[in-house]
Amino acid sequence: MRVVVQRSKQASVAVDGETVGSIDKGLVLLVGLTHEDTQEDTRWMADKIANLRIFEDNSEKMNLSVLDTGGDILSISQFTLYGDCRKGRRPNFMSAAKPDQAQMLYELFNDALKNAGLQVETGRFGAMMEVSLVNWGPVTLILDSRQKE
Repeated sequence: MRVVVQRSKQASVAVDGETVGSIDKGLVLLVGLTHEDTQEDTRWMADKIANLRIFEDNSEKMNLSVLDTGGDILSISQFTLYGDCRKGRRPNFMSAAKPDQAQMLYELFNDALKNAGLQVETGRFGAMMEVSLVNWGPVTLILDSRQKE
């Protein structure tokens, strides 16, 4: 499981011109799943993100999590995070999870974030989406459940 985490002052996602999810201060998550991912990966990733200290405290040090700041989550499914561009000029997406498995794990991931006490907005799984955000910092991190240690 790979997640691109972007600290944001505001963000939204639209499908066919209709806003389907939006947040003010919080995190935008681009979520990719592979066929090897498990429910444990989704729980680990949700806990990691909920408690990731990437917001400044009063001393301007990154000591606060999205939970600490009362921020929200905008979670966007993105199978292209498993695009392999090593050969040729067209990405190969064979490592991305099949849609049924990916959707189930994506929903479990979002539920785990909600169970941690976060407000979670989402895009629409499998749809062509337009994501807008004001990246705050900018702060952008890439997390991978295969690199837990």
